Amino acid sequence: MIVVRTTFIAKPGSASKLAAQIKEAGSVPGAPGNFRVLTDVVGDSNRVVLEFELENLAALETSMETYATNEEFRKKMKGYTDLYFTAHRDVLQIV
Repeated sequence: MIVVRTTFIAKPGSASKLAAQIKEAGSVPGAPGNFRVLTDVVGDSNRVVLEFELENLAALETSMETYATNEEFRKKMKGYTDLYFTAHRDVLQIV
């Protein structure tokens, strides 16, 4: 099993919008089913984290292909890049 964690540093006033948009897009068929969206309590301000588990790296590749080709998902995510400054993705193995 792997955990995929993408951390966004949102623009001021945009963290809740970004979190809501990501959460809504997660309801689209083909999106990773076991996901959660987190926001900061302490630490870096305006931080939004998308985290989900997948069986392996092949499943991650499939997930990325789905993002690139699923029109409903892309429609729900339209404009999300305008809501953040930076993003970082970690892919971690569960031991």
